[in-house]
Amino acid sequence: MMLSLVIAAAWLTISSTALGSNSTFYNPIIPGFHPDPSCIFVPEWNDTFFCASSSFNAFPGIPLHASKDLQNWKLVGHVLNRREQLPRIAETNRGAAWLTELSGIWAPTLRYHDDTFWLVTTLVDDDRDAADASRWDNIIFKARDPFDPESWTDAIHFEFEGYDTEPFWDDDGKTYINGAHAWKIGPWIQQAEADLNTGEVGEWRTIWNGTGGLAPEGPHIYRNDGYYYLLAAEGGTGLGHMVTMARSENVGGPYLSNPLNPALTNANTTNYFQTVGHADLFQDASGNWWCVALSTRSGPEWLNFPMGRETVMTSATWSEGEWPYFTPIEGKMSGWEMPLENLDIEGSGQLISLGEVEGDAFDFAPNSAIPDHLTYWRFPIESSYTVSPPERPNSLRLTPSKLNLTALNGNYAGPEGQTFIGRRQQDTLFTYSVELDFQPTKEEEEAGVTVFLTQNHHLNLGVVLLPASASTQAFPGQNPTTGGSPSELKLHFRFRGISYVPVPADIVAPVPEDWVGKPLSLEIKAVNMTHYSFSAGPAGAASQAKTIVYASNDAVSWGFTGVFLGAYSTSNGGAGDTPAYLSNWKYTPQGQFRD
Repeated sequence: MMLSLVIAAAWLTISSTALGSNSTFYNPIIPGFHPDPSCIFVPEWNDTFFCASSSFNAFPGIPLHASKDLQNWKLVGHVLNRREQLPRIAETNRGAAWLTELSGIWAPTLRYHDDTFWLVTTLVDDDRDAADASRWDNIIFKARDPFDPESWTDAIHFEFEGYDTEPFWDDDGKTYINGAHAWKIGPWIQQAEADLNTGEVGEWRTIWNGTGGLAPEGPHIYRNDGYYYLLAAEGGTGLGHMVTMARSENVGGPYLSNPLNPALTNANTTNYFQTVGHADLFQDASGNWWCVALSTRSGPEWLNFPMGRETVMTSATWSEGEWPYFTPIEGKMSGWEMPLENLDIEGSGQLISLGEVEGDAFDFAPNSAIPDHLTYWRFPIESSYTVSPPERPNSLRLTPSKLNLTALNGNYAGPEGQTFIGRRQQDTLFTYSVELDFQPTKEEEEAGVTVFLTQNHHLNLGVVLLPASASTQAFPGQNPTTGGSPSELKLHFRFRGISYVPVPADIVAPVPEDWVGKPLSLEIKAVNMTHYSFSAGPAGAASQAKTIVYASNDAVSWGFTGVFLGAYSTSNGGAGDTPAYLSNWKYTPQGQFRD
């Protein structure tokens, strides 16, 4: 494994000489849960590259990153940033059974046309049958200014019983939407004329059935050298994932397959980057072609990939009249000469430089805002998150939700939602920690930290008020508690997890008496490629912290999303309303494995 150590001082010493005018870059270019990337180059916006990615039930949704040099990427906003844009996302998975929490925003396509940014995507209710038209809510957002959250419109809806929809403007002025159907329905990529301003669509026609791989999807059409080139994904978003191509002299087909398909895949290799697929093509200012795709850092074992599907990039050679050739995806890449280093990117969001992530160090100072890259699960109850409240300045107050992170059935949380705030895991190795001031008064009141994938896949270390009899062990380094009534309510540390694979048994350990009533430090650390440690101690006294449990990340390596590291507060179904106060929120990158 190649471990690129992350040292904070390196951010201050990287020079333009080191970054400028070279052809080397590192994957993933946008680490962490950023699947289904769609990228464009917009000369009219100061030669800026923009990339959008899927967000499923996370909110704000559809993160938008921008770059001037393809090496430094900044989070500049979210297309879905207001409840009124798409209120239905609060209702996804309402009737779901166990292990179906794959709903939400799937596979956006970002394009620029007529001085407007267009984003076409699908809100999917994954608990509904693939043949149920209400499962697929296909939508259009548009904006004149991608850096202004208010510029992104409310959703414009259009009818299509499928997903992975994208717009295409032909040379004759006609506008089309292309999309895919669920594999259970049929291997069809279809197309219809459309009015993107109203959502009106014409008659759908099938233009390609793929090469025979499972689930042809993710269609993108490009006009080049007199042909219409259709890029697609096949094989499902697992180890058999691949990129295929076809072309036609007419936009509506017939499309003939590339004889060298698959055009891009890491299937049947030992490469650390697997599941490569769902690609998009774009050109830079010099006319060079680049390709982005999703990939998981899992190796062919495909067991440990907590960051989920990430955004990777490669170069493409596209000679006149020929099929494009894609360089296979690896951790360290060489491609076309990169644009000169340019950090002059609008906005104040998180920066990713050469695949290395900016860490967190938040004190939640008065008059500050919650950072843009912190995320909720579906829409937050805004009053549950208060920055620097008057009774506790320099903290984030969490008002507990009645429901915990699993909520009603592991899939749905109802209108009251869940009090949870997190950030993506973006590094193989990291340390995440917060200081927690929490003085519960009612049984089962709880606040803590979590490795959160979905409502039915998470690992939590909480501080909770429970009867003394609930203890399963002493806190590490402490003697077992003696005396007192078994029913007496005591403050405990509690670890518990939920997943489709076995997780460590619940651990309930009393908080040491001399720590009770004081702020505590809770920490999650990726100690290697496969395991997290969960630790606790008194705030400001790192030497007293103890590791409570180690847990495998296979419990949160599943599905379409990736891990969030964050904090939660809940009454666990009770009547408790004691707030929790977070301070000294830190995320420290400590290394990326890339091959």
